[in-house]
Amino acid sequence: MKSCIAMTVYNWQGKVDLSYQSSSEGLRLAEQSGDALSKAEAYTSYGACLYFKGFFDEAERHLLKGIIFSEKIDYFPMLGRASWFLGETYFETGEHVKSRQYYNKSKLAIEHLGGYPSYMMINKAAIMKAKVMNNEKDIDLRLLFGYEAENKIKLYEGLMAKYISEILLNLDDQYLSKAEEWINKAIEADKRNGIIWHLARDYAFAAELFRRKGNKSNAQKNLSNAIEIFKECSADGWVEKYEKELTALS
Repeated sequence: MKSCIAMTVYNWQGKVDLSYQSSSEGLRLAEQSGDALSKAEAYTSYGACLYFKGFFDEAERHLLKGIIFSEKIDYFPMLGRASWFLGETYFETGEHVKSRQYYNKSKLAIEHLGGYPSYMMINKAAIMKAKVMNNEKDIDLRLLFGYEAENKIKLYEGLMAKYISEILLNLDDQYLSKAEEWINKAIEADKRNGIIWHLARDYAFAAELFRRKGNKSNAQKNLSNAIEIFKECSADGWVEKYEKELTALS
């Protein structure tokens, strides 16, 4: 329960310190118990928390353990979560081939379960995002926008809009204006829904978009917004990452 609360409540609200405390305790209890199901939950939760903190190497190590224990007992819900977070982790470290592999692994786990259509759409969009970063440009935008239309979960509303913005920006320069529209939608959605940590990520991506457009002042403004929110979330690794980028823009 400690692990589940950390992963499904605290992180999305931006309460990363609370998540860290809760998931650390959950991991300690799971390791004491020796129970595979508890370990699958605990390693996945702790790994996800480390991703939210911005500690990617440690996140990778614990998420891989979450996958191992989930696969041992065919625990597909947790296999899907651990794989998706690992896909996100590899995306941030620039390992886009691995990122796509684990997004796809997450999708396959959800397919095995059946249901969860909104979560499935997020994974399909994530796979497209990784494909674009691997210079695979055969992206069906009608499908992508269809994924967004099918999403029924507010938690994913901003994330889906950000994914679309990322795909458009990296697909072709002709989509710069559309990419800006979608990242603005992401910011509005995450503000409205109280998805604080992802709001910081939205601002950070908006900064990258404005940097590519040559609008230095807007890039600096959005990066500063992202850093401020990440500090409030105790996402130390992300703060360090974007403070370096802000310095480079000065």
